[in-house]
Amino acid sequence: MRFNLLGRVHVITDAGCVIPLKSSKATQLLVLLLLRRHEVVGSGVLIEELWADDPPRSAMTTLQTYVYHTRRLLGEHRVTSDDRELVLTQPPGYFALIDEDELDVAVAERLIRTGGRLLEENRLEEALASLDAGLDLWRGPALSTVPCGRVLESNIAHLEELRLFGMQLRIDANWRLGRIGPMIPELRSLVISHPLNETLHAKLMGALCQMGRRAEALESYRNLRRILSDELGVDPTPEIQRMHMEILNGEKVLV
Repeated sequence: MRFNLLGRVHVITDAGCVIPLKSSKATQLLVLLLLRRHEVVGSGVLIEELWADDPPRSAMTTLQTYVYHTRRLLGEHRVTSDDRELVLTQPPGYFALIDEDELDVAVAERLIRTGGRLLEENRLEEALASLDAGLDLWRGPALSTVPCGRVLESNIAHLEELRLFGMQLRIDANWRLGRIGPMIPELRSLVISHPLNETLHAKLMGALCQMGRRAEALESYRNLRRILSDELGVDPTPEIQRMHMEILNGEKVLV
C-alpha cells in the first residue's frame, strides 16, 4: 500500500489498484493525519484546518462523521481491514498508524536526507542516485487535488522547502562531478520559480561562466540586481557582487 501526496493525492493498494481520493474535507482530514503520522492530532487542530475561524456549531459531530466516512472508504477499497486500522481514535483527537514506506512524503524525506549524508561523505554517484529517487516522487505540486486550510498550508511550505533543498543538493553533486552544462536549464527554471534565492542565481552565473557563456552570466547578474531592487530595495550580497567583478575581469569563478 502507498499513499501518494506529492502531486495528485491517491492510494495504491496492495493489489496495485489506484484509488483517487476526492477533493473533500474527509480527504483533507486524512491527509493531515498522514502528514502527522504517529502523532495524535487534536480535534481542535483538525477543526481549525477544516473551518479556520468559522466552525459550525456541529463541528465535533461533523468531524466524527468525516472520520467515519474516511474509515469506510479505506475499508471498501481494502486499504484497511479488521486486522489493520489506519485512522485511530485517541483523545484528544485522532492519529494515523502507517509505516514510513507507505507514504511517499516519508520516503522522499529519507532519500533526500540520505543523499545529503552521502554528499558529505563525497560518495557523489550514490548521493545523486538517492537524490534523483527522492525528487522523482514529486509528480506535481504537493497535495494538488486537496483543499488546504492554514494548517496544511504550512505542511505544503515544508514540502516545497524539502524539494528545493533536494534540488540544490543534486546541483551540488552534479557540479562536483563536473556535469555543469546539463544543470543550466534546471537552474534557469529554479531562478524563475524562486526569484529571490540568491544562491540559485549565483549557481546559474557560475555555471554559465564555466561553460564559457560570459555574456549570459552577466545578464543573469543584472536580472538578479533588478529583481532585488524592485522587490526588496536591496543589492545582491557582497559575495555575488565579487563574483560579478570576477566575471567582468575574466577571472576564474568559484561557487
